[in-house]
Amino acid sequence: MRKLVLKMSMSLDGFVAGARAESDWMFRDASPDSAAWVLDTVSGAGVHAFGRRTFESIAGFWANATTPVAGAMNTVPKVVFTRQAGFDPATVDTGGADSPAAATWTGARVANGDLVAEVDRLRAEDGADVLAQGGTDFCRSLVAVGLVDEYRLVVLPVVLGTGDGIFSGLQDELDLTLISSTVFDGGAKADVYRPKR
Repeated sequence: MRKLVLKMSMSLDGFVAGARAESDWMFRDASPDSAAWVLDTVSGAGVHAFGRRTFESIAGFWANATTPVAGAMNTVPKVVFTRQAGFDPATVDTGGADSPAAATWTGARVANGDLVAEVDRLRAEDGADVLAQGGTDFCRSLVAVGLVDEYRLVVLPVVLGTGDGIFSGLQDELDLTLISSTVFDGGAKADVYRPKR
């Protein structure tokens, strides 16, 4: 059975989204070694899982991007989690792209049933791990019901002071085991944790 891996970038004070709409703070301290770590994580997935709003907001960017990470983002199959029964990925704006890259976004699978059942169905399929990487509400839901098998958290050297976090609203403590920690040249750090079960 494959794992559900949650990858998120967060501020030093634990926020994945700040008070400003812009997310430029996530990229200020990028370095070649951190980019390589992200590429390895993204390209190693068997399927990418997104919440609907994040999926809609990033499809056009990635379908037209040419970076090494874009190659992985555009070739790995995608699943969109949504409560909207009629959501159709074919209607998502891919920024004018009419390409195999755009087709991986417009042809994404839709998961709109019970969250636990949908994740269990993905875990039971053959292939590499399921990689969840946005949005905040979707990832918070995965955390809240204990569906995350591994956390890959990139902690950036910035303090936002306020914002949204994926651990907000937990009903109980969440005990984790640190698997690895990698400090990058730009000052960011990638911590990999697994829940203590």
